[in-house]
Amino acid sequence: MQTTHGLVAIVEDDAPMRRSMERLLRASNFSTSGFASAEAFLESGIADRALGLVLDIHLEGMSGIELCRRLSAAGSKLPVVFITAFDDEATRAEALAVGGVDCLHKPFEAHQLTEALLRGKIS
Repeated sequence: MQTTHGLVAIVEDDAPMRRSMERLLRASNFSTSGFASAEAFLESGIADRALGLVLDIHLEGMSGIELCRRLSAAGSKLPVVFITAFDDEATRAEALAVGGVDCLHKPFEAHQLTEALLRGKIS
């Protein structure tokens, strides 16, 4: 029997990208739950059960960085792996400054995502 690493929430407004990451993580023995927006993630209440969060920086409505700030202000220690299609140094620095474990540029290799989650102590 294979060990499951734990529940990872994925907040990504691009549905095919979100489904792709869910399949990838499930194949690597993570449980997943996907959300199209930061607001949907917050409304779900899953933040208390998730062991990690894959979070797009540029979302419709609340940005990924703003969601991370809100989680931190509420006392959350949820490890966050940011993802973005816009790879500029200022955005990457801001994502890491608000508590991101890593900031991956789309498209990224499957192993980069799983390694970033494991580095964030998802188990």
